[in-house]
Amino acid sequence: MYKLYSLLLLQQIQFVEDKQEFSRFPTKAGRRSLSRSISQSSTDSYSSAASYTDSSDDETSPRDKTQLNSKGTNDFCVKNIKQAEFGRREIEIAEQDMSALISLRKRAQGEKPLAGAKIIGCTHITAQTAVLIETLEALGAQCRWTACNIYSTQNEVAAALSEIGVAVFAWKGESEDDFWWCINKCINMEGWQPNMILDDGGDLTHWVYKKYPNVFKKIRGIVEESVTGVHRLYQLSKAGKLCVPAMNVNDSVTKQKFDNLYCCRESILDGLKRTTDVMFGGKQVVVCGYGEVGKGCTAALKAMGSIVYVTEIDPICALQACMDGFRLVKLNEVIRQVDIIITCTGNKNVVTRDQLDRMKNGSIVCNMGHSNTEIDVASLRTPELTWERVRSQVDHVIWPDGKRVILLAEGRLLNLSCSTVPTFVLSITATTQALALIELYNAPEGRYKQDVYLLPKKMVTSDTFITSNFNY
Repeated sequence: MYKLYSLLLLQQIQFVEDKQEFSRFPTKAGRRSLSRSISQSSTDSYSSAASYTDSSDDETSPRDKTQLNSKGTNDFCVKNIKQAEFGRREIEIAEQDMSALISLRKRAQGEKPLAGAKIIGCTHITAQTAVLIETLEALGAQCRWTACNIYSTQNEVAAALSEIGVAVFAWKGESEDDFWWCINKCINMEGWQPNMILDDGGDLTHWVYKKYPNVFKKIRGIVEESVTGVHRLYQLSKAGKLCVPAMNVNDSVTKQKFDNLYCCRESILDGLKRTTDVMFGGKQVVVCGYGEVGKGCTAALKAMGSIVYVTEIDPICALQACMDGFRLVKLNEVIRQVDIIITCTGNKNVVTRDQLDRMKNGSIVCNMGHSNTEIDVASLRTPELTWERVRSQVDHVIWPDGKRVILLAEGRLLNLSCSTVPTFVLSITATTQALALIELYNAPEGRYKQDVYLLPKKMVTSDTFITSNFNY
């Protein structure tokens, strides 16, 4: 009887505590008010996260706006020049973890090794890129810039650069037509002719080569960052159409061993979490490609408890995957059972429509390579399939039987489209790009022929470079 009474007493006490706890929650009206308050506060600043989920009410295309910076100039096209102050804060944060680039700026700005250089750039426009652009200008260069990806531009950073006089033509969410318009505006300015190109993906180089052949012939050097762009340069070289020297930054030891590996090891998780809130433990994931990007992705996912498969056609990389403990498969062998597919090969049609048809309901498909051709997204734009926008950069592709596949960033580069990337490793790549530009611009005639070169290893592994990065 005593035990029964004690049990009833405990239940009563618990009921009273639950009632008191419930009364502490807001009323229905209060919850609505709190929701409005949180929503309002989340849009009060243009932080890095806000940049990737920008839901501005102003849907007017930047091409249709007339904007002036505080100097009264309008040689730019960005989403909103009024965001410049917020962008400046982000650039200042990035500078704190880009010690190598800042060190190069301080040491060389007196000598102005890029004096007279007129650089057109096509890269991701982020706070880290802004530090690179401002470093190039501090070293004497004049710069005009556009974005290499329609989703990766941080609007507030583009505004901050435009405010100080850099001609920037980019905004997040460009159409394909906008993308090429921006590239053309970057090149085509009356009375100003570029003599250097800094590219990421090869689109700017391709446009200059096709549309402005006379300008292309007068370019003193091209610096290319991505495997896609480097491949396109080698194609031009092989065909005998590359009439200027080019520097392959992608295959430099600092880019391969740091940016490609460590940047992707951290940003793959960030991109997937921000877009899908997926739990990685127990998920079956296939990573297509085991280069440095693939190595970074697989290491991160394995550490989070995922069951990771690898597809790879290169025998050396395949053997590395085996020795690192991953099961090598053909994509068709696991396509029906995997939860997530990640492509990072630099190739095209790695995931085909036939394979997408066989994926299970709720599967996630994304790309960590530069180009948007690794997943055959074009084949999904057919009448029988329905596209449903879930949130920024997240789409449900719905089959007639109700099956849904989650496609991220429409098959474009996941990390820079949907999240952010670690500043430190980008500092290493940006410093390598700056050194490559300095080397090509100042090289005596005859040192470099009309071909593709690697930046001398001694230049990027010098004591100055390493200690600047790691603060020994």
